Amino acid sequence: MNILYYDCFSGISGDMNLAAMIELGVDPEYLRSELGKLGIDEEFSVEAAPGERKGITGTRVDVVLKGHHHGHGHDHGHGHHHHGEHRNLRDIEAIIDGSELDDAVKQTSLAIFRRVAEAEAKVHGKELYEVHFHEVGATDSIVDIVGAAICFHALEIDEVWCSPIELGGGFVQCAHGMMPVPAPATVEILKGIPTTRGAVQKETATPTGAAILAELVDRFEARPDMVVNRTGYGIGHRDTEIPNVLRVNLATVDGATEKLRTVPARLLQCNIDDMTGEMLGVVMEQLMDEGAMDVHFTPIVMKKNRPAVMLSLLCGADEEEYFKRLVFRHTTTLGIKSIPIDKTVLDISFEKLETPLGEVTMKNAILDGEVIRSKPELEDCRALAKKHGISLGEVYVQVGKARKV
Repeated sequence: MNILYYDCFSGISGDMNLAAMIELGVDPEYLRSELGKLGIDEEFSVEAAPGERKGITGTRVDVVLKGHHHGHGHDHGHGHHHHGEHRNLRDIEAIIDGSELDDAVKQTSLAIFRRVAEAEAKVHGKELYEVHFHEVGATDSIVDIVGAAICFHALEIDEVWCSPIELGGGFVQCAHGMMPVPAPATVEILKGIPTTRGAVQKETATPTGAAILAELVDRFEARPDMVVNRTGYGIGHRDTEIPNVLRVNLATVDGATEKLRTVPARLLQCNIDDMTGEMLGVVMEQLMDEGAMDVHFTPIVMKKNRPAVMLSLLCGADEEEYFKRLVFRHTTTLGIKSIPIDKTVLDISFEKLETPLGEVTMKNAILDGEVIRSKPELEDCRALAKKHGISLGEVYVQVGKARKV
C-alpha cells in the first residue's frame, strides 16, 4: 500500500505542505493551472524555488498577492492573513462550488475549510456563517487549502499517515491581539489528535496546516514500519533553533490497513465532594475549551456516605501533564488517577443536503470505506430553526424526510 507520511517534527503550514508536495512530484505548472480554475488568479501567483534550513535543502513556496511579495506560511498563525479580501465560509463555498475543479478536489477543499471555520466560530463565539475569517478568507489561505486538495488527489496514494504534530510555544501577534501558541483555533482543530509542544518558542503549526492534516490523515503513527521511496522537504520562512522544514515521505507499507484508526490517550479521573453543580459546570467548560477530547461527570458515593461526582477527562497522551495541572488548578481535588488507553475513531466526511428549509451539512461516519450513519450539523440546523421560527426538532424531521427522497 502506498502512503504519504507526514513527519511534523517542526509543525506544518499551508505553504510548507505545498512545497513538500512539489518535492514529491506534483508539477508546479499543474498546480498553478488547477488553482487558476478558482477564477481568482488575478489576486495571486504561486512561486516555487529551492530553499534551505540548517543544511537541509528542499523547496520553498511563496504566494505573491496583488503586486507585492508575501511569504505567508511559517511566519504566520491564527488570524495573521491581512492580504486579500476577508471572505466568510459562504463566500469560499461559492468560489469552490462555482469553479471547474474536479468534484473530489472540491469536496476535500470544502471539508478542510469547514474544519477551520468551525474552529474559528467556536473560538469567537459566533454562528458558522457569521464569522468573517482573517485566516480562512484571505487569498493565501485559499491557495494553501485548495492547493493541498489538488496535490493530495494528484499523488493518488492509498492512505495518509502522520507523526504527532509539533505545535511550538510562546505567544504570537494576530488580528485579535496577542494569542498563546498554539493558537486557540489550532487547538480546536487538533482536538483528539496527537501533538507535542515546546520545541521552539514560536508558532510551528498554523490553523490551515492543522486543518489539512485533520482532514487528510487516516492514521497517526510515531514510529511506522514502512519503506521510504521518496522524501520531500517543504522549507519554512522563518529560521528557528530546529530545522524549520516539513518532511513528507512517499512510502510503502505491507498490506492493506485493516486496523481501525487509534490515537494514544489518557483517561484522568478524580473524585470531588465539595464543589457545587454550578462550579463543576464551569470546570467542564474550561477543560473542553482547553482542548480535552471529552469531559464527563459520574454520580458516586464516597466515604462517610457523601454524595459526590467522579470527573473523567480524556486527553492526548502527550497532553497528560498539561491537563493534570488544569484539573488541580480548577477543582478541589488532591489527587488524580491516570489510565493509559487507546482511543479508536471512525473516519468522517461531510456532504451538503438540500432540504425544503435550506441547505444543511451532513456528517458521515465511515467504517471500512462505507458510510454507516449520518447526522446533520447542529449549527446548520440551529440557523434554519432561527431563520424559519420553528423548533430544532422540526428541522431534524425535515432533514430526515429530505434524506429519504
